[in-house]
Amino acid sequence: MVVDDHPMWRDGVARDLAERGFDVRATAADATSAVRIARTVRPDVVLMDLNLGAESGVDATREITSGLTGTRVLVLSASGEHSDVLEAVKAGASGYLVKSASAEELVDAVGRTAAGDAVFTAGLAGLVLGEYRRMAAGPEDTTAPRLTERETEVLRLVAKGLTARQIADRLVLSHRTVENHVQSTLRKLQLHNRVELARYAIEHGLDSGPDANLDG
Repeated sequence: MVVDDHPMWRDGVARDLAERGFDVRATAADATSAVRIARTVRPDVVLMDLNLGAESGVDATREITSGLTGTRVLVLSASGEHSDVLEAVKAGASGYLVKSASAEELVDAVGRTAAGDAVFTAGLAGLVLGEYRRMAAGPEDTTAPRLTERETEVLRLVAKGLTARQIADRLVLSHRTVENHVQSTLRKLQLHNRVELARYAIEHGLDSGPDANLDG
């Protein structure tokens, strides 16, 4: 089932999928119709746009996934905003593609979604995984080890995209000392690499503010 409020786009996607062997049971132009029709035809996959005029594809996704066992929602949206991705996944979407995806990528994604896979446009899967990790972690542990001032400063510069060599030059430290601070911070925060470290720093607002030249 294909849900989109733009007739040409909706009909074109439905036609492309049908030509590739998919049984396109229905289409819908708005959230209310999407929920009503999905309850009738009970499709394996609903290809869902998020911007349905005055209505929200997120709300339709939530109603469909909560009420229909066996029906999966794959979002196909023009938006690649992280907030939209996370809202869709929290509403029950199994995957998320941006509309810049090729026809081959779309066909592959629909097939994989029907098979039970979670399919995301490149770069978005890590975002969703990070969110689930934070949710699974529960409330912040106030007894967790705290970072030193120097570790915090190095972390801030990691979030700004500086390499270890650039950080060493900025803080007038040796390259080895910077790497030691990075490894210590990774251990304390129970993270695995610099990508996760940068994401943590950005989420905690450490990618902004002045660059202090701290001792220690």
